[in-house]
Amino acid sequence: MEQEVKVTIHHGEAANSAEEPQQQADIPQQLKELGELLSDLLSSFRKSESYELILENTEKTRQYIIKNPARSMLVSLGTGLLFGLFIKRGR
Repeated sequence: MEQEVKVTIHHGEAANSAEEPQQQADIPQQLKELGELLSDLLSSFRKSESYELILENTEKTRQYIIKNPARSMLVSLGTGLLFGLFIKRGR
């Protein structure tokens, strides 16, 4: 099965060299806007009830592992073994 791929070879300066600096100036602005958006999303997530539940359950898990280290190790080994078998069987 063959596909045609359009190739453009440029020698020397780009044809639209006047547009190139503008495009380069737009990229940092877009990254800044994206960074601000992600920062706002993270901030609102940290104020949410879900974030509090995650922190609470993380601490419960940590305490369980401290109180039951052997059982925690066996559970993690068993889970890893089952996960590995499922992945191997899927191939």
